[in-house]
Amino acid sequence: MSQYVDDLIADVKATNPSEPEFHQAVSEVAQSLSLVLDRHPEYRSAKILERIIEPERIISFRVPWVDEQGEIHINRGYRIEMNSAIGPYKGGLRFHPSVNQGILKFLAFEQVFKNSLTTLPMGGGKGGSDLDPKGKSDLKIMRFCQAFMSELFRHIGPNTDVPAGDIGVGGREIGYLFGQYKKLRNEFTGILTGKGLNWGGSLIRPEATGYGSVYFAAEMLQTRGETLEGKTCLVSGSGNVAQYTTEKLIQLGAKVVTLSDSSGYIYDEAGIDTEKLEFVMNLKNVKRGRIKEYVEKYPDAVYTAIDPTAEFNPLWNHKAECAFPSATQNEINVKDAQNLINGGVYVVSEGANMPTTMDGIDIFLENKILYGPGKAANAGGVAVSGLEMSQNSMRYSWSREEVDTKLHGIMKDIHKTCVDTADRFGTPGNYVNGANIGGFLKVADAMMDQGVV
Repeated sequence: MSQYVDDLIADVKATNPSEPEFHQAVSEVAQSLSLVLDRHPEYRSAKILERIIEPERIISFRVPWVDEQGEIHINRGYRIEMNSAIGPYKGGLRFHPSVNQGILKFLAFEQVFKNSLTTLPMGGGKGGSDLDPKGKSDLKIMRFCQAFMSELFRHIGPNTDVPAGDIGVGGREIGYLFGQYKKLRNEFTGILTGKGLNWGGSLIRPEATGYGSVYFAAEMLQTRGETLEGKTCLVSGSGNVAQYTTEKLIQLGAKVVTLSDSSGYIYDEAGIDTEKLEFVMNLKNVKRGRIKEYVEKYPDAVYTAIDPTAEFNPLWNHKAECAFPSATQNEINVKDAQNLINGGVYVVSEGANMPTTMDGIDIFLENKILYGPGKAANAGGVAVSGLEMSQNSMRYSWSREEVDTKLHGIMKDIHKTCVDTADRFGTPGNYVNGANIGGFLKVADAMMDQGVV
């Protein structure tokens, strides 16, 4: 790294204390961009990277709400409006106890580059609350969402900021949020994406992130003349992304043998077929149960509890060719990465945001595996969110086949951008550099055109 980048990272850590995830995201991108900044001193003199690192706006607010027993609760709400150089802020809302300003800044920072890679006109943002939605009734969730939107509505709009869902925010939550926005603003606009199909949603939106990560993996394999057919795959998570990653892998002839949640994971050596996946979808989406219930239905599978303080996650210690981390940030550490390599994995396509630690990424790059970082590999979700915005603007809906074709095309274009950019900057095969630099250049040039704002 250049001294300039070293100094910049040190300054970020000093001015943003107690935000390790944000430090990690900035460091990972800045290391790649040292290649660009040495060739293009105009970006340095205009302080482009420094301006991208600093959010355009941080909105923080309290969320007081009353449950059905009349008890008052107080949560925190946030919206990080990171960068709007190429379009309105776009990024999900996350409801999870771990949510804080630092985590949302990391997610919003990543979103800037991810959205740029899609080629669609979307800036980057992220938001959410420290609410834990697990086990809460529909009425509790509705009341919380209404209270949350009662503050957020004044900061968003179809040409300003268009949130979507993320961890803890699915179709149920989006519906309640949209209903409150519509009531407060007395207008029906495409202010949220991930909406129900009968009131402005897009086909393929629930599937998009998972499908997209599989499409990206397929493109990486194609560079070696291979396909996903017959490959054994490790998938983490059991939510929306993991479910549709598994579905698309099954469709393409691969065998998925793992799924997980925050308590543990299941290993099914025979493979998770369509029938088993339907059981998981009903378990997680309808019953809101735990993945350990899988082995009660399919006793040949094995459930293993996960100790979050352990040196490594045993899920990543099975023999396979492909891995799709689809749960949360930093779920693959350096030991996990080495276990994956030792187990024969040579394709990693990230369905989650920043699921691999920086020293884990170093292991993947040193071993020259096909490693698709999240800002490229999981961009399918926000890509279809952008397509949903387009359909809302036109008051028109595309067919499932049309949306899937557009999604597949976008993922192919993202892959090509990563490959071509990595080649151009002298690091062939390095998808990390390709994604970071490819996403940066479009935003940087827009900022240069627009002046210091």
